[in-house]
Amino acid sequence: MVEPTPFARDGRPIPSLISAEEIAARVAELGRTITADYAEAGSDLELIGVLKGSIIFLADLCRQIALPIAIDFIGIASYGDQTQSSGVVQITSDLSRPIAGKHVIVVEDIIDTGLTAHYLLDNLATRHPASVKLCSLLHKPDRAERQVAIDYLGFTIPNKFVVGYGLDHAQRYRNLAYIGYLEEG
Repeated sequence: MVEPTPFARDGRPIPSLISAEEIAARVAELGRTITADYAEAGSDLELIGVLKGSIIFLADLCRQIALPIAIDFIGIASYGDQTQSSGVVQITSDLSRPIAGKHVIVVEDIIDTGLTAHYLLDNLATRHPASVKLCSLLHKPDRAERQVAIDYLGFTIPNKFVVGYGLDHAQRYRNLAYIGYLEEG
């Protein structure tokens, strides 16, 4: 297989933090775990992808879950085009159907401050699902301002601004196949 051309930012390559192969292996493990955990849920399992960052992770994860599932999306914003969260959470696009009585897994790209995830989990709980769990590809505990329970976690990472595999900086770099990081300067 031919390796894709490396991405560059201002003429500098974007260093890799987690390879595409490591991501694929961990997503497959998460899919097997979720399959085992929800084997008795029937057709009441719903994955809710948090737009836009989770879309690539969600697409790969759902294909690793050997159960009937429904998929929906919710848009949440707290970053804008910055590299730091504003702390203000905004729903930019709501779910397309009710989740009452469903077993819900919220699929996030990254949990860093925990503010967005905490807000979202509280919001979804008011909609009377059978259960709500959180699945995140990445967790950055050094940035935590609010603790949230991550039920299914891909990787714990250091305090770097990461891009790739759905994560962006000013809407760029989402299509990078690996998780890279932007260096200061």
